[in-house]
Amino acid sequence: MGKIIRVAKDSGTEEILSRARHVLETEARAILDLKDRLGADFVRAVTTIYQSRGRVVITGMGKSGIIARKIAATMASTGTPSLFVHAAEGAHGDLGMISAHDVVIAISNSGETDELLALLPTLKLFNNPLIAIVGRASSTLGQNADVVLECPVKDEGCPLGLAPMTSTTLALALGDALAAAVMDLRNFRREDYAVLHPKGSLGRRLLTRVRDIMISGDRLPLVRPEFTLKTVIHEMISSNLGLAIAVTPEGRLAGILSDGDIKRLLEMKGDFFSRTMEQVMTVDPISTTDDALAETALRAMEYNKRRPITVMPVIDSDEKVVGLIRMHDILQAKIR
Repeated sequence: MGKIIRVAKDSGTEEILSRARHVLETEARAILDLKDRLGADFVRAVTTIYQSRGRVVITGMGKSGIIARKIAATMASTGTPSLFVHAAEGAHGDLGMISAHDVVIAISNSGETDELLALLPTLKLFNNPLIAIVGRASSTLGQNADVVLECPVKDEGCPLGLAPMTSTTLALALGDALAAAVMDLRNFRREDYAVLHPKGSLGRRLLTRVRDIMISGDRLPLVRPEFTLKTVIHEMISSNLGLAIAVTPEGRLAGILSDGDIKRLLEMKGDFFSRTMEQVMTVDPISTTDDALAETALRAMEYNKRRPITVMPVIDSDEKVVGLIRMHDILQAKIR
């Protein structure tokens, strides 16, 4: 079909804004009305999804199919295994993607979508629990569903009253509500979300541990408290890590000396290089553990009570030094 050309109406700014506001107000009012309609059926739907031993299969046609795909993606990313099946393709073999233990959510404003109704005999044969998101509970789809979530629409918001706007917004919002309620039942946490989103910024923040990016082994600038500053500074220059870490004979953390400390100590009178590490080091310095989150270590550096720091030692449960972590390495790992 060629492009349809019409003579545009001479609409001013207020007419344009008025139409946009009408759509937004219509959809917002419909969502608030739907909130007040939630009850036992919604609880049954959430319970059915939560207790399922399979996945949640969401299906629809047209705009409802697009909404179904988004809801499936939301559920899958929040701990509920889910997938989208196109209703038309379902009747041509994709029903094979549905297993006996799956819950099916079918979305149709009219409840009379032919492609969805064609799936009902097979779903009944498999005994799959069916949740219908429909505009009318009395529709064919509603009458054949185990749980009906009715979303009646008074005004689609469309100037012609034809294009699905409010109805698809309601279905999307209701899908989000289902996903959120199931998340609560599963006690789905930020850490669980991060596992499913390892390449996202949240995933990096909640999965990256200090041990993943700390410096360890022979690179550590370890010295003894009795070492002179001449020896300590040589070690600091050799490692080029910005500090020296004093340890006891057992390897426990005794203190640190940073580049900034050296600059301040240069103003001291007397033989600077003959002083020992224990005379000038910071005793009981801030430190972290290797299993701490890198994000937590970063916050500790930035909000240190004494002054912001850029590097700190890493210790184990026995307070033995096992590494050091630098702000530079944390930021380079995109932990922010």
